[in-house]
Amino acid sequence: METLTPRQIVNELDKYIIGQTNAKKSVAIALRNRWRRQQVEGSLKNEIMPNNIILIGPTGVGKTEIARRLSKLAKAPFVKVEASKFTEVGYVGRDVESIVRDLMEIAVTMVKAEISVKVEAKAKINVENRILEILLPGYKDIKSDSENLPTWDKMKDRLQKGLLDEKEIEFDLKEDSGKMLQVLAPMGMEDFGSNLKDMFGGMMPKKKKKRKMKISDARKALLEEEVSKLIDHDKAIEEAVRRTENSGIVFLDEIDKIAGGGKGKNGPDVSREGVQRDILPIVEGSTVSTKYGSVKTDHVLFIAAGAFHVAKPSDLIPELQGRFPIRVELDSLSEEDFKRILTEPENALIKQYTALLETESVKLEFSEDAIDEIASLAFIANEQMENIGARRLHTIMSKLLEEILFDTPDRFKGNIMINQEIVKSALAEVIKNPDLSEFIL
Repeated sequence: METLTPRQIVNELDKYIIGQTNAKKSVAIALRNRWRRQQVEGSLKNEIMPNNIILIGPTGVGKTEIARRLSKLAKAPFVKVEASKFTEVGYVGRDVESIVRDLMEIAVTMVKAEISVKVEAKAKINVENRILEILLPGYKDIKSDSENLPTWDKMKDRLQKGLLDEKEIEFDLKEDSGKMLQVLAPMGMEDFGSNLKDMFGGMMPKKKKKRKMKISDARKALLEEEVSKLIDHDKAIEEAVRRTENSGIVFLDEIDKIAGGGKGKNGPDVSREGVQRDILPIVEGSTVSTKYGSVKTDHVLFIAAGAFHVAKPSDLIPELQGRFPIRVELDSLSEEDFKRILTEPENALIKQYTALLETESVKLEFSEDAIDEIASLAFIANEQMENIGARRLHTIMSKLLEEILFDTPDRFKGNIMINQEIVKSALAEVIKNPDLSEFIL
């Protein structure tokens, strides 16, 4: 993060998300401010709170994608949750503290994956030695036996060249005792079940099971075990807690569904305010108990999002509103935006379909007027029906290329040019039918 300025963060987001400059600027500043806070010395550092953000806009305009790409840039623990899945304490539903537990779980996985990469080379040597000990029993103390050393080296050479990959060996592999304790927790108590499994799983001794497989498969099975031995799990958890507390990002989607202002339209109103009051302490800053220890949420960045068609941000309880000082309205997508979304991002749909068909030696090309026509149809569909933003392009492209995808490689080979006439022909029913529902939902 020390190398990415807010302007550079926006430039990186531009590679995947079209438009929405205001939203990108807000999240870029919020992200950079987290790095700035960690450079502040003294007690003031703990007083600087994150700039929590509410993104307001219809579905499919880039709210989730902005948050997801942001977390990748920061290499930060990131969790996306729907606010509507939580219910007030006392009702059947998920406990809001599970958000922090999920975030911590992701951080632990992230840190262990990073350490695994560093220790993998050493782990591979250990795996090689274990396989050699199985192939040459009794040669464990080979270094002190100079007569047998050539035999060991010869076998090692054959193993490294892959000449023994098809040979079957039998070895002991530790079993995860936690897997044997599948706790079926009642609905809303999944975290209790998980914690119970971890608690008893840790108490039970690790069992070893005899496995028989080819050396090529044994390498993979043993590597995981050897990597795990080389990881300092206590230090990994310590680093994961630090990252969660200082860099964690929580994306709270559908926050408008727990706001007032739409009684009877988004399910029972009875627990909405209760959910807001349950979420409030976590956003304000509290300590949550996890199986890895206590985690403070004071400096976790919360990005909330919602369409707010029925409810308004002002329908949230005042305390929660105050914890989201930055509000950004995202624009609905224009016809020009659709055109850019099809071609410009690094993961643009046209690039995706072109790459898919290239695997079967088919070169797919789109003329300029074909792209204009697709963008126009997507825009009209969103205007006449439910506005689902850029997701509309997925359904239109899928319908347009259905025959080509089905008949490749049986009928289609070589170059295929999609022009305006082909688009109109393939989507003729869509153009004729103002309802559009049979084809594009």
